[in-house]
Amino acid sequence: MARTRGVFAGAVTVTVLVPAHNEEASIFATLSSLLAQSHRPERVVVVADNCTDGTVDIARSLGVENFESRRNTFKKAGALNQILKVLLPGQGDNDLIMVLDADTRLDDGFLEAAVGRFTSDRALMAVGELFYGEEGSGLLGQFQRNEYIRYSRDSRRRRGHVFVLTGTASLFRPVALRTVAESRGDTIPDASGDVYDTAALTEDNELTIALKSLGALIISPSKCTVVTEVMPTVRTLWVQRLRWQRGALENIGAYGVSPFTFRYWAQQLGLGYSFIALSAFLLLMLVTLLAIDSWVWFPFGLASVSFSSPNVSCRSGRAVYGHACWRSRFSPS
Repeated sequence: MARTRGVFAGAVTVTVLVPAHNEEASIFATLSSLLAQSHRPERVVVVADNCTDGTVDIARSLGVENFESRRNTFKKAGALNQILKVLLPGQGDNDLIMVLDADTRLDDGFLEAAVGRFTSDRALMAVGELFYGEEGSGLLGQFQRNEYIRYSRDSRRRRGHVFVLTGTASLFRPVALRTVAESRGDTIPDASGDVYDTAALTEDNELTIALKSLGALIISPSKCTVVTEVMPTVRTLWVQRLRWQRGALENIGAYGVSPFTFRYWAQQLGLGYSFIALSAFLLLMLVTLLAIDSWVWFPFGLASVSFSSPNVSCRSGRAVYGHACWRSRFSPS
């Protein structure tokens, strides 16, 4: 802010990068939602990473640019690093770079709201999104949509302050990305000099921690919403969440304990405690079931179980817990 105070650097422009690897099934909807924005981006570039399907042809049919990665073995992070090395040197102080996943659709007004925030707050370095799950995938999909709604609600309660700028859809000032690349190996991990850490399993989470460590102001405004895919099977959901969890632990492990990572550590410790507590509860229930001879249910009591407190007592050799009654094989007959 001090360097640019009193200097007009032109109107805010938006360059959108869409990293894609064989995304012909979803990229048309993604690009269509982008081109239909009330504030249209000045430039859209599909970053095609080792594509063998019709992704590039679809992008060309919509009139957007294509950038094909070369000998990239670092997936999304590597492909983005290649395009950013070409793009960043020519970006001015009032230009914005957006990274948008090829399976994500922007809600109308997303870019207008984001540009408005960058225009009104010159200290703002990055803007993320609040995301909602697409329809479909049955009960499993509904569980994921419920989770995303809770995340959005919690973000609004924190007035847009979020733990992570997801790779789904985020905008950055070029100075922020350049500073990250210049600080690698000095004040933040990785000596590559790239914007994205190619060794990170969750590159978006790592970039968020890097920006926060450098003092960047980051928010996710309530008007910046997107619709993203949900995992259709338990297996793909398990793989996704395992990747997220492992990546988060690796990221905070690389940065150690600091004022910027303390909340991340606390969050992971809370998740660990929740897992242990739930496992202990289920084990206790299993042991209880193995120790009883008979179980008597009270239907009316079960209907109101969520409105009363558990009660433990012993009547005629039967144990009553909450609204269920059983006879223990270890109790006197």
